[in-house]
Amino acid sequence: MVAGALVLPFGVVQLPARHVVLAGLAVALAVGAGRLLAARRRDRSATDLRRGVVDLCDVLQAELSAGQTPAAALGHAAAEWPYVAPASRAAASGGDVPAALRALAEPPGAEALRVVAAAWYVSHRAGHGLADVLARVAADLRAAEHTRRIVAGELASARATARLLAALPVLALLIGAGAGAGAGAASGPWTFLLTQPAGLACLCAGLGFGYAGLAWIEALARDVDRVA
Repeated sequence: MVAGALVLPFGVVQLPARHVVLAGLAVALAVGAGRLLAARRRDRSATDLRRGVVDLCDVLQAELSAGQTPAAALGHAAAEWPYVAPASRAAASGGDVPAALRALAEPPGAEALRVVAAAWYVSHRAGHGLADVLARVAADLRAAEHTRRIVAGELASARATARLLAALPVLALLIGAGAGAGAGAASGPWTFLLTQPAGLACLCAGLGFGYAGLAWIEALARDVDRVA
């Protein structure tokens, strides 16, 4: 039988080709699952940042309307949302606040901080009231977030369907094995998939297509979310 070599600190260990394929599948599954989970974490982080920008505008507008200076208002906002602490320090030291806000707008979800930076710059240059501008910015961002939630709700069914379709083959195998399909150690469904060359090929192809389908749905959802 063709064997694969596994290099260990104590030497080279010869493994059957089947074990090498299964080990490769396990690594590929772990990497693929890690990428999908990382993408979901990035999406959640972007959502948190978008909500943070809306809350920032609300806090700044409330503080400015109460008579606070822009620097003091930004300091209060940074106490509630430490993400904008660099901009608060720039305001306290007389630095370039718009530039600090634009630097913070780089991660996905924080893009609206560029609008806040522009409002700060125009207010500082022209002397217009920053509170009114931020109130309008917050209203626009809140409306955009409402639209994004509606789109996310519409996409949730497509994502759920993709996950269900990816899980159906495993469920069918479990039901088949539990019902005694293909009784016999040499002809069971799991035995075929894990020990026979044709079964390994089917397993690799099935897992590959399942991962591709999930990744495709997630990519489409992210594209729609960005457009929204």
